[in-house]
Amino acid sequence: MALFGRDEKAPRPDDTKPFVTGTPVRVPEPVAADEAVQAHLGKGSRVEGKLVFEGSVRLDGIINGEIEAQESVIIGEAAVINAQIVANTVVLKGKVVGDIVARKRVELRAPGKLTGNITTPSLVIHEGVFFEGHCAMGAADARSERTEKKVALFPKEERGAGSAARVPSEAVK
Repeated sequence: MALFGRDEKAPRPDDTKPFVTGTPVRVPEPVAADEAVQAHLGKGSRVEGKLVFEGSVRLDGIINGEIEAQESVIIGEAAVINAQIVANTVVLKGKVVGDIVARKRVELRAPGKLTGNITTPSLVIHEGVFFEGHCAMGAADARSERTEKKVALFPKEERGAGSAARVPSEAVK
């Protein structure tokens, strides 16, 4: 018996794993608290082309092309996707080859594999994920503005004709 009559076998509030008679239980991870999946392409489906969704979608099949959703794109473990993905939120557990642009968040969960670039303001990568590519932490609009600006380091009259810089003869001595 512990202090204040607390039973040692009872789960403590600070335990992170839920218990059912002392055995850990797998709790399903929430997709998004405020939205439900409105479309689902199940395992065994094969699609080529551009897919546009007004809400959230879960993909478990094979897809080649482009994917655009106004809300979330959830890529299941069985999914094999070769596409550019644009959405508010992208949750990846399957295999994707292509770039991801998310307006809010990208979450890569094990055993997910991503070969491509990510542009998002928020990125979560869980342990066991394979990610090969580059990540830009910012909105897609801000990124395109940064890449379009070109700044001259020297005014035209100070730039030399060749690759060597002009140095006054007094500086050489």
